[in-house]
Amino acid sequence: MTADGKIAASTGHASWVSGKASRGRVFELRGRSDAIIVGGNTVRLDNPRLTARHVKGGHVPVRIVMSQSFNLPEEANLWNVHDAYTIVATQRGARRDLQKKLAMKGVEVVEFEMLNPRDVMSYCYDRGYLSVLWECGGTLAASAISARVIHKVYAFFAPKIIGGVNAPTPVGELGMKQMTQAIDLIDVSYEQVDRDMLMSGFLQPIPDLSPVIPSVDEIPSVDPEVSPYETNIISFYKTWDTFGAFANFSPHPISLPDENGDCFTWPTVEHYYQAHKFVSVDNPQARDIVQEIKQARSPEEAARIGRTRQRELPELVRSDWESTKIDVMYKAIKCKFSTHPHLTEMLLSTAGSVLVEASPHDLFWGGGREGEGLNYLGRLLMQLRSEILGTVQTTGKIEEST
Repeated sequence: MTADGKIAASTGHASWVSGKASRGRVFELRGRSDAIIVGGNTVRLDNPRLTARHVKGGHVPVRIVMSQSFNLPEEANLWNVHDAYTIVATQRGARRDLQKKLAMKGVEVVEFEMLNPRDVMSYCYDRGYLSVLWECGGTLAASAISARVIHKVYAFFAPKIIGGVNAPTPVGELGMKQMTQAIDLIDVSYEQVDRDMLMSGFLQPIPDLSPVIPSVDEIPSVDPEVSPYETNIISFYKTWDTFGAFANFSPHPISLPDENGDCFTWPTVEHYYQAHKFVSVDNPQARDIVQEIKQARSPEEAARIGRTRQRELPELVRSDWESTKIDVMYKAIKCKFSTHPHLTEMLLSTAGSVLVEASPHDLFWGGGREGEGLNYLGRLLMQLRSEILGTVQTTGKIEEST
């Protein structure tokens, strides 16, 4: 935005407010996100691509357009799904004719009974989109902030003044009448980006960002190689991060028996884990769900199917799931690291460190946002690491698991 708080001129012209270096940082933020959300106005006025171009690594986030009325152009850069996958979230029944046209272009249209940021974020979570960048205009930004779905704010300030009573601002009406009602950012940081200034901060209190690790008494039983008094923490979460291969969404197939006992190559650990919620259930619908998960095009899709069916059809989930899911997960990750030797080498390179899945949402498998999570995935990886190290010390070589 400009120094006087505008994101465009009164005419709507906005190319460019910030400098090239700042725009490069935005590409980096996109490249670390699972999805990007914009509103219909952004599509109509700016016709963006919302890609993470110029960012090494090749990750391409999903692009999501929120439009209640579906008042969108028939031609737009976002409808080119060769660049990236695009989803339009809209109100049920809105402009079915245009919905069909966009569907023919490969755009996915999702209807909501009442379109709002909170329900869209719940939908994103079900799809496995856990890190979402809201790169929208002031009206939608205000709605998202009011719905409390925004956790961190990035604001780029350019040394420019544009003026204009009707020039748009980054956040629309929040209903606040006094400055004492203003939302305070916490843990604020400032960084100069060429001629611009980047300010970032959190919208809600996060008292402790350090993840939960095993207690001093627990550490030796989880991994005897880890010192209980001097612990280095290695976090993993996104598949494109340094240790992202530890995540269940990483593209490392595993071959394990399916529901019929036949050897099947599961695309990811996530596919295997989600499907086994419904394995051995004597119900044709449960068997259909397993097949649906096996055929899922991505781990995000497999996670969405598994979580949604578990929530909507709990009677189809195997009765012993809560007592079995840790064993299911360990079997899958053990097969993954055995199948892909370079992953075993990566795991052994972390010896002496505590491994934490840095999921802010999953309080069972991950460490949680405030360190309140149980971090079972990290614990299982440390258990596997200890097991492999024991084999190496005994035989002098890494043996494949059976």
